Parts: sequence; C-alpha cells; structure tokens
Amino acid sequence: MRFFRPRAKRTTETPVSRAIALYGAGRHAEAATEARAVARSLPLDDTYTPLALRITAAATGAQGRHADALAIYDEVLPAVGETFGAHHWQTLKLRSDRALTLAALGQYAECEAECAAVAQIANRGTGELQNVVRAASFALVFALNAQERHQEAEARARETLDAHPEPDWLTLALRLGLARSLNGQARHEEALAETERARELDRSLPTGSSRPKTGAIELAVATALLGLHRSTEARLQATAAHAASLASFGPDHRRTVEAQALLDRIDGA
Repeated sequence: MRFFRPRAKRTTETPVSRAIALYGAGRHAEAATEARAVARSLPLDDTYTPLALRITAAATGAQGRHADALAIYDEVLPAVGETFGAHHWQTLKLRSDRALTLAALGQYAECEAECAAVAQIANRGTGELQNVVRAASFALVFALNAQERHQEAEARARETLDAHPEPDWLTLALRLGLARSLNGQARHEEALAETERARELDRSLPTGSSRPKTGAIELAVATALLGLHRSTEARLQATAAHAASLASFGPDHRRTVEAQALLDRIDGA
C-alpha cells in the first residue's frame, strides 16, 4: 500500500516520514507503533493525522492481522469523517483501505458495497480523489476475483487502467488484479504477458514503493505456469512468492497463505 501525500506540506521531512520509511523497509510492527504515536501527538484536524492513522492500520494488516486492522479503521473513521468531512479525500481513502481489509477477511459483499459508495463520491472530484477511485477499483477487483467473478474483475481492471494509465503502484496493483482475473479464466498466456508488464513497471518504481506487492508477481506467474502445465517452473515461482511473503508479512498474511496453498497444489498434482 502506497500512501498519498498531502499536497500542501511537501517537504523532505514530515511527521510521518519515519513511519513511512519503516513501512517501506518492511518493518511493519515498528511502523505501526511509530504511526500510532504520531497520530496521538497531533491534533485530529492536522493534515497528517489521517495519514498516520492509515499507516497504523496498513502496517497492522501487513503483519497478517487483518481483523486488528479493520478494528483500527472502525475506531478512527467516524472522527476523521467528522473533522475533515465525509467527501474529503482523506476520509474516502481510509474507507477504501478499509474495504480492501474487508476483502482480506472474506467479507466480499461488504467490500463491494463500500467500494461502490466510495467511487460514487470520489468520481465527482479530481486530483487525490481520482487516486481514491483507483484504490477503490483495485479493492473491488480483488473482491471479485476472490469470488471467482473473473470476467467482472477483468472488465473493472481494464476500465480503470484505460482511464488512469499512470506508472505508479496503483497501476501495478491493478495489472496484477487483471492477471489474476485472466488466470481465473484459464487465459494463462495472457496472464503471463500481463505479469511481464507488471514486472517492468515494478522495476521502474522507486525502491520500496511496491513493497506491499512483494511476492504478488511471482504468485501470478506461478499460477499461470501451472495452468500451462509447466509445473517445475511454477514451483520455483511459488517458492519465491512464499519466501518473499513470509519474510515481509509473516505466516498469517493472506499472500503467504495463498502461496503455501499453491505450493501444496503443485506438490499434490
């Protein structure tokens, strides 16, 4: 997860710089502790308070503690919404991140409803609000794929990528969501091509900016290779995905669990 930065205070150091650096380095427990301390030290109406709260929740979820992350969102969202306004991008980004956490917990219907509500509001604006639209679209693509509604996921991913082709982490996430939808439709050659586009984009991004997608490219490649009956290559990629996810997120994170399940599937074939 990449964090949108407030436009008004772009300096080399901000109250959340250390928390962001820790998150980018994969030091999620420390990032959560640092971000929570920052949030408590700032007034609620400070520009950086919602960002500190989002880092707290994201870093908690990155440890595989998705239920705890959801509790954080539920705790802080009412106050942030009241302070900044229900239609402010900071409030809507918190809601979008919460929707993705719902999907990680298997609450797909709730995720879909929240994504639709967020996108409906954010679509009326520009700037950071359009990034919120993209983030909500990614959460929706994730939820649709998880329900094996792969054609719907593909359509949403392509629509968002066509409208917003920016070379950033959100495009990377959407490309991986598209690859997942193609794998789900047994269109494995197309999925491999999409993962290669994702890999090229990943190489071009600043160090650490795509860390939340650690292991995701390898996982998508492994799934495609297995579908093409290239089991030996698939196992190598799945092993890399599992090792990277385990090191970055721990054993309880959804990606680590998914990579282990794919390894079990390959070994049992």
